[in-house]
Amino acid sequence: MKVAIIGLPNSGKTTIFNALTKGKAEVALYSPTLTPNIGVAKVPDPRLSALASIFHPKKTVPAEVNYIDIAGSIKGFGKEGAGGEFLNYLTTADALLQVVRAFADDKVPHPEGSIEPKRDIASLDLELAISDLAIVERRLEKLGTSLKGAKAGERESYLKEQLLLQKIKAGLEKDIPIRLQGLAAEELKTLSNYQFLTAKPMLIVLNIGEEQIPQAAQIETEIRSLYPQFAVVALCGKLEAELAQLSEAEANEFREAMGLGKPALDRVIELSYALLGLISFFTTVSSELKAWTVPSGTPAPKAAGKIHSDMERGFIRAEVISYPDLESAGNIAEARKRGLLRTEGKNYVIQDGDVVTFLFNV
Repeated sequence: MKVAIIGLPNSGKTTIFNALTKGKAEVALYSPTLTPNIGVAKVPDPRLSALASIFHPKKTVPAEVNYIDIAGSIKGFGKEGAGGEFLNYLTTADALLQVVRAFADDKVPHPEGSIEPKRDIASLDLELAISDLAIVERRLEKLGTSLKGAKAGERESYLKEQLLLQKIKAGLEKDIPIRLQGLAAEELKTLSNYQFLTAKPMLIVLNIGEEQIPQAAQIETEIRSLYPQFAVVALCGKLEAELAQLSEAEANEFREAMGLGKPALDRVIELSYALLGLISFFTTVSSELKAWTVPSGTPAPKAAGKIHSDMERGFIRAEVISYPDLESAGNIAEARKRGLLRTEGKNYVIQDGDVVTFLFNV
């Protein structure tokens, strides 16, 4: 899973990036010459610890999320047309994480002159829509040219695409992002190659100050009521980034003393998974316990292909046990004795928490 972190200058994007990835990227004032920060976050999953106590693996590998801290300012790029590497980072992301400034700091002026999260969310969402409109208009122009000399077999396909693009263009012009236009699955599949920005799931991270922590839930609720289409979490990026540099024990001790809830990474990951409809399954091969991430509804052969393409191509069957059943049995031998270990075929849909052994032949 790849998540691009976006936001207005001085909103704390890099601070949030460091909090999520336990990174030490330099936090600097906005500069168009800065290159994106790219980091990996390990997905916290308490089930891995329980499974490790059952299988005693030499190595435990959690699932990962890639975060990209976009250095460029997104404001105004839709009108000018974002090109090259900057737009590529955005379009190839599975989801967007918008950092919205809610903290006050006289030493770090807000580019708009005041702290107003509602205004900033609306402003950036408009920029994304403008970018999508520019892509739609360019494609419609090309389709118009192609239709003039199209052969009979091509014409129907071009007309179908043209109607769909005209439909989403009308929605975007009414300030309705593609994700809220109620498109059918087939229509979304047609649009997937375009990688439209307003079609991507969006997570809003409200970057609050330490003095605002007691009101975090209230701040979240207020923004969520105004923008129900977004997942929203309020956190103090500065504090979370500092805690990310401590050991787990030290960080937990500090959180307890401060009366803080889950770490930022845990909350953001959970929301990201929910947004993208993702689940995790586990494998134990060659003394390695590993978590894998797939979309909900993934059939067993496709899940096997996540590990290696040969396993999907030569898929025979899968031996499956759910995490609760394995935890209850205590080990695979007892689970087998109780009849909890199942053999599933190509039509089986992987469930969250499945512990799977794939059998294949190439």
